[in-house]
Amino acid sequence: MDPRPVVRRGVPEGGEVRVAALYWEAFGRKLGAALDPPDKARAFLAAHLHHDRGVTALVDGEVAGVAGYRLDGRGLTGGGARDVLAAYGAVRGLPRLALLALLERRPAARELVMDGIAVAPEHRGTGIGGLLLREIAAVAAEAGCRRVRLDVIDVNPRARALYERHGFVAVRTEKTPYLRGLMGFGAVTTMRRPVTAADAHPDQEAR
Repeated sequence: MDPRPVVRRGVPEGGEVRVAALYWEAFGRKLGAALDPPDKARAFLAAHLHHDRGVTALVDGEVAGVAGYRLDGRGLTGGGARDVLAAYGAVRGLPRLALLALLERRPAARELVMDGIAVAPEHRGTGIGGLLLREIAAVAAEAGCRRVRLDVIDVNPRARALYERHGFVAVRTEKTPYLRGLMGFGAVTTMRRPVTAADAHPDQEAR
């Protein structure tokens, strides 16, 4: 058995349930109002993953961490309006769609938006988060993007500290007190980092 993590592009076949569980463990507080109860939420996430919009870290063949990203209108977590209504019904599904719409973030030109990063509790502090972020940067570079963008909520300082260690800088904080009682957070901070050193000063590069 090799305990060292191996980073791979994509969600491995058969790893959907594990990825959904990790994602829910990391973001269930944020997504609970829209996708609860947890068992149903995890099943929904697993059924609608876009395998080619994730980067995974494997330890002994098991997914120990995952980072999702959005490109060309598709992110790691899928499932459209019809899927939500089919899973939750029209009466309960419509308000859930409204909540999910509040969380939607669209990329700007030449920008890759991260769709969340999650590492299993037993593997935290082992460098997996950094490996995933570096691979996300490589994906962005290959796609011709100049920067990576993500959003972090105010009740997740551990994630923000990770992003800051890897070059992300806060550019905007949106106060969302109306979501604190519903989704458990009261502010969302947008963070960005250039894909390459040249991308940090695009005007100089053009000269």
